[in-house]
Amino acid sequence: MDVNIIKEKKLTNMRASGSDNTERLVPPRPMSLEQALEFIADDECVEVTPHNVRLRKVVLDQQIRGRARSNAKHGERG
Repeated sequence: MDVNIIKEKKLTNMRASGSDNTERLVPPRPMSLEQALEFIADDECVEVTPHNVRLRKVVLDQQIRGRARSNAKHGERG
């Protein structure tokens, strides 16, 4: 990246035009129990209630999931 150290950065109180972009979320896709069981990964489970079928992670804490994933990788090597 070329940088001109002689030019001063212009300071303004205006926001960039692209900074207010909103995130577009994909709506949830309703699944049957069979579809959910085919879709889940090894670290996920299917919760079944009378009105809903939900997918979720078995371990909810992100840090513990990361440790478990790295331990599994190290276990495969040795």
